[in-house]
Amino acid sequence: MDKPFDNRAWLLVIPVFVLVALSAIIPIMTVVNYSTQDTFGGNQFFWAGTEWFTQTLTSERFHNALARNIAFSMIILAIEIPLGIAIALAMPRKGIWVPICLVLMALPLLIPWNVVGTIWQIFGRSDIGLLGYAMKQVGVDYNYTANVVDAWVTIVVMDVWHWTSLVVLLCYAGLVSIPEAYYQAARIDGASRWSVFRYIQLPKLRGVLIIAFLLRFMDSFMIYTEPFVLTGGGPGNSTTFLSIDLVKQAIGQFDLGPAAAMSLIYQLIILLICYVFFTLMSNVGKDKPLEVEE
Repeated sequence: MDKPFDNRAWLLVIPVFVLVALSAIIPIMTVVNYSTQDTFGGNQFFWAGTEWFTQTLTSERFHNALARNIAFSMIILAIEIPLGIAIALAMPRKGIWVPICLVLMALPLLIPWNVVGTIWQIFGRSDIGLLGYAMKQVGVDYNYTANVVDAWVTIVVMDVWHWTSLVVLLCYAGLVSIPEAYYQAARIDGASRWSVFRYIQLPKLRGVLIIAFLLRFMDSFMIYTEPFVLTGGGPGNSTTFLSIDLVKQAIGQFDLGPAAAMSLIYQLIILLICYVFFTLMSNVGKDKPLEVEE
């Protein structure tokens, strides 16, 4: 006799649905409502249709901020993913150094984002900061508040320092989960170190690398606190990313309609690029035959 199906388990899911509705669905509905209306204050709204979406998509200001975001995310991924893999490969697998290395790797991730921006803001100053003072002593004209290149380099290095640890920990977890039998077979076949990495370690890291790519892309594409604290979007608008521009529009200028439309477009861009990343990385090398080089 078949066991009767018990629907009471759904009662445990109801609180989750309520929390999601309060924290995500209702705010999104509010943003969608604002994106189709205009207001002059006094809680009076006027129907605007798709005007704000058209204005945002044709705005040079939006295009420039989007280009900065894409450039920053590509730079971050190109640096942090290979660097994280390299550090994870160099970390010990056994012994007392394992917990020490893991703790040291996790330390930057424990620092709040606004504190990271403040640390690097002080660190880069030429009067009291170690980095700025050292650059001044060696004759390098370093000023992240006035020079565009210096500002970008500082933000990139700051993000690499802060978030490479996440990639390292994910890759390390993937490496230690590889069975020893794979390495024994590679030693018997006389495989080179590069072959072991290419045909054993890298394929086994596919899952964690997809997660690392998606997490780092989303974090870097939505970056706000660190560059805002460090440069405030300057010099000029050189480090004004979409998130900073969105906050300026919504809070600084109080343009709720355009800001709401921009936030929805921003979200759709992130979802679309994440879907493309996930699809490409999931399909790369799936049907490739194993060829071990000696």
